[in-house]
Amino acid sequence: MRSRRRVFSAVMRPCVKCLRVGRRRGLRLAWRAQELWRYGHLCLRSLLYNSFTNSDAVLDSLFEPVYWLVDHVTRWFGVVFVALVIVLTSSIVAIVYICLLPLILQSYPPGWICWHLVYGHWNLLMILFHYYMAITTPPGHPPQAKSNTVAVSICRKCISPKPARTHHCSICNSPTAASAMAWLNNCVGHYNHRYFFSFCLFMTMGCIYCGISSWDMFREAYAAIERMKLLEKERLPVAANQTYYQTPPPTFSFRQRAFHKSIVYLWVLCSSVALALGALTLWHAALITRGETSIERHINKKERQRLQKKGRVSAGPVL
Repeated sequence: MRSRRRVFSAVMRPCVKCLRVGRRRGLRLAWRAQELWRYGHLCLRSLLYNSFTNSDAVLDSLFEPVYWLVDHVTRWFGVVFVALVIVLTSSIVAIVYICLLPLILQSYPPGWICWHLVYGHWNLLMILFHYYMAITTPPGHPPQAKSNTVAVSICRKCISPKPARTHHCSICNSPTAASAMAWLNNCVGHYNHRYFFSFCLFMTMGCIYCGISSWDMFREAYAAIERMKLLEKERLPVAANQTYYQTPPPTFSFRQRAFHKSIVYLWVLCSSVALALGALTLWHAALITRGETSIERHINKKERQRLQKKGRVSAGPVL
């Protein structure tokens, strides 16, 4: 009996030790899993918790992927937009020199010829100069040196001090007193805002000038294109009943077709740009008269609405 007990105890001791070790390991794993869960839950709460959370903060969080996409697309496609502006402007200038200028020299009196030559070339030089300066002049950045001035806030994107009246720029990737313009491949800020506004103004004036100067020619060209379409429809049944050698030659030559279509293209493009860019120019002119940026205009409008609900009147812009 004693020998059996000794054998049984000798066999059970390793099993009990294995159970104790397994239990300890299981407890350690459970404790680690519980600690990881608590840590993850605390991190999640710390990331999501904000005592100032409102609808604007939630919308900003939801639109972060859109902002990221716009930032990267703006960086890569800025050169494409600049090239597109140059190509469209060059096409309009080429049409003016090839199509409009010869007619002006042949049919206009000397006084009007001098006016068109002087004003047209002056306006073109102003557009080229201010566009070049707008895309090459840096907008300006806050000072990078350390100072005792207390920062108003911290930029959420680059985690750096953000002085007053500055915003994060997707092209410069830093806080600037500017707004990004994809068709400039640059930001519009303190140092190049006058060039940007002057470019918009002179481009609008040039488009209005081209649209007014080519209005009569546009109507004639549009009527000619409509006659081309009508003659093409009339020629199709006749050509179907005739042989190849009996087909009459085209009424309008290729040069005439290209001329009329170029005039229509010039007027439509200039009119569209004049409307769009003219509205942008008026908007910036209103901002200049009030000494505000676009974002400040939005902030000041919300502040005035908030004070009106309380029965108070805003003292002025919040800068």
